[in-house]
Amino acid sequence: MKIAVIGSGAIGGLVAGYLKHRKEDVFLVGRRKSVEAIAKDGLHISGTRGNIDVRVDAFHKLDRKADLVILAMKTQDLEKFLKDNLFYLKDAIILTTQNGIQADKILANHIQKDNIISSIVMFGATYLEPNNITHNFEGKWIIGRPFIKNDHRVREVQQVLNNICQVIISDDILAMKWLKVFVNANNCLPAILGKSMQDTFKHLSACKISIAIWKEGLELTRRTETRLVSLPDFPLERIEKLTAMPIDEAAKIFSGIMINLSRQPLYGSILQSIQRNRPSEIDYINGEFVNLAKGFGLRAPLNKKLVDLVRKVERTKKFLSPLELAQETREFLK
Repeated sequence: MKIAVIGSGAIGGLVAGYLKHRKEDVFLVGRRKSVEAIAKDGLHISGTRGNIDVRVDAFHKLDRKADLVILAMKTQDLEKFLKDNLFYLKDAIILTTQNGIQADKILANHIQKDNIISSIVMFGATYLEPNNITHNFEGKWIIGRPFIKNDHRVREVQQVLNNICQVIISDDILAMKWLKVFVNANNCLPAILGKSMQDTFKHLSACKISIAIWKEGLELTRRTETRLVSLPDFPLERIEKLTAMPIDEAAKIFSGIMINLSRQPLYGSILQSIQRNRPSEIDYINGEFVNLAKGFGLRAPLNKKLVDLVRKVERTKKFLSPLELAQETREFLK
């Protein structure tokens, strides 16, 4: 199976590197700066599996067909990429990896629904520089059909990707993707502070905001009857129990979980985009709660505030202090 990985950031680079290391027929498409660095010095992966150096064929545009195309760019970049490259995509199986729930809908406007497989990435990586990626922690890769029943092609993709991590097939991928929104929703806080996950969540004030994000999200999904299904190693009950506790107690438990996620500094996807002077995917993470609320005539004031704060950081490149963040969100934690 010839595989194209589109996007040379943290997840795209990691996946392409591991697939090549396992002798798969894979090539990478990314931004010119990354492609030039990979062509010159190869791709270096460090972290939880040690150090790996691989040579991956990399190109700055898609100019050939593949059997499996793994889309690892941000959701906001999908529309243009699909329009520009439809000739090379229309006959392939397309695997989405984006956070949020919009990617599959965007794809379905251009690609036949029976060629689309959705996925949820539960492992973590950090883009350090154009050809240097840290694999922060292990996790499963969940795949499933968003529009039709799972079939033999899903199992074929599972077999290939099982060479680099454990892949699970879900018959309810959309409900799982909604729960993944909760998992990702705390990424906005390191982005606002300009700090690693570990440095952010050693502050109990940030952990209290995280619990409040989850409370607001749970209330919204209940009122809108939006289904949530547990993820492997992240059950829905974890969120329900933490949000039911006194917030001071829940914040201490949450802090302990987050500061031990990785031995290496872990930077969320939103902050990584800001550091690279790229628009972040905040609209497809916390913005999902805001849009869900709007669609039912409801409000998600805390998540709306956090979206606005991330946008301000993107514009000004000025991060808040933990105290300033606590002051900005104080009214939503009452």
